[in-house]
Amino acid sequence: MTADNRGAMFDILMYLFESYFHAGSYPDSNKLSLKLSAAGFENEDIRRTLDWLSGLDQLTQADYPEAINHSGSRCYSALETQRISPEALSFIAFWEQSGMITPVEREMVLDRAVALGRENLSLDRIKLITLMVLWNQHEELEPLVIEDLLTPSEFEPVQ
Repeated sequence: MTADNRGAMFDILMYLFESYFHAGSYPDSNKLSLKLSAAGFENEDIRRTLDWLSGLDQLTQADYPEAINHSGSRCYSALETQRISPEALSFIAFWEQSGMITPVEREMVLDRAVALGRENLSLDRIKLITLMVLWNQHEELEPLVIEDLLTPSEFEPVQ
């Protein structure tokens, strides 16, 4: 599909969402690896994506203390501000304040963003991570939410 290693994982995540959203989930790792390979994705990109998805699958609401849902403002760590762009952090805060995501889902988004090991993740990347977190949590996703998360940002280039 793409030789750009920085974007290949996001291409795979988008492919998964588009291909398996209506099914409710994607196949297990072995079947998924074969399907992604057949779709033209590189083996190393598939491996990285499956590792990332495995980390996502391990996150559960029960892993976070209930008190997190009743806490005040969230201060981001130096690592989080290094890994996530200011626009993307503002998006996360806005979505939480407007009730689109819970504080626990915010933490899951932050966890998966930091796990990528990349600096200054764009708003569009964070939106896709948010979509994957919500889908993985088996959230009932409203069409307008999906549209908002999949609509490219007007204010920054796609990385």
